Amino acid sequence: MDRLQSMRVFQRVVDEGSFAGAARALDFSPAVVTRLVADLEEHLGTRLLQRSTRRLSLTEAGEVYLARVRNILQDIDEAEALTSSHTHELAGVLRLQMPPVLAVHVVAPLIPGFRLLHPSIRVDLEVQSHPEPSIEEFDITLLGAETIPDENMIVRRIIDSEAYLVASPAYLARRDTPFFPNDLVLHDCLRLKVAGSRPRTWRMWCPTAPDRPVDLGIEPVLWANHTDTLLRAALDGAGITSVAVDLAAPYLTSGELVRVLSPWITGRLTMYAALPSRKFMPQRTRVFLDYLVEQTRLKAQRAMDACVGCL
Repeated sequence: MDRLQSMRVFQRVVDEGSFAGAARALDFSPAVVTRLVADLEEHLGTRLLQRSTRRLSLTEAGEVYLARVRNILQDIDEAEALTSSHTHELAGVLRLQMPPVLAVHVVAPLIPGFRLLHPSIRVDLEVQSHPEPSIEEFDITLLGAETIPDENMIVRRIIDSEAYLVASPAYLARRDTPFFPNDLVLHDCLRLKVAGSRPRTWRMWCPTAPDRPVDLGIEPVLWANHTDTLLRAALDGAGITSVAVDLAAPYLTSGELVRVLSPWITGRLTMYAALPSRKFMPQRTRVFLDYLVEQTRLKAQRAMDACVGCL
């Protein structure tokens, strides 16, 4: 017996004043309504309703039971509504997790516009650089990688990007501009330190021949596990570094950085949004994902336009 359903049917029988009325209101057959109330009485071991051909009335036990049932069902309905609101309402706290470079360059610039659209959504952003983030504890975890780190992850692909070699005009004026990949051995190179990678090897390829990459041996003058550190060093004239086009675009447009060795690229990255579950995604998560995709793709197009104009 579904006790909760039996309780709801019992309450509706009393409210409608008849088994037939309750059956119509609940879209049940009269036989089902009669059986559910009978099952409830049998479970309780007492009669709840006095039945006659003319009228239906509560027994003394039925009156006491109905008063408690109304409170119980109201509490259940309120609990369900409160829980459902977390899924359907555009309100509450959106918990995000991501590495520093995505927090600074991707998400932070989007927060003002997103909050204008959805002022009742507050953002709790956790900046992390752990190789294995705890995805289950957050609504969205943003990841930047060449491939999905774990095939079992539930992810949404946000955007693809390419990495270019860039340097400041001051550095290039001092050291000349490289024209061929082998020229990099004579330059000060700034490399990102990634677990499992070789900082003394720079792989690059032409978009017209992606199946023929060049692995160039170099001795970097600076390697760091922090993209913004390398970007800042390049802006200040420390050397040549590799950076995603989205991050480089504002500096290429302003002339603070110059792309070198075009059309060679040093990597392709994809930004993924990892989710704790496919089911019951809160509406605030859904609208943020849609906003993130829309805005990052617009920004990427502007970045590509800027890079074309700066070649």
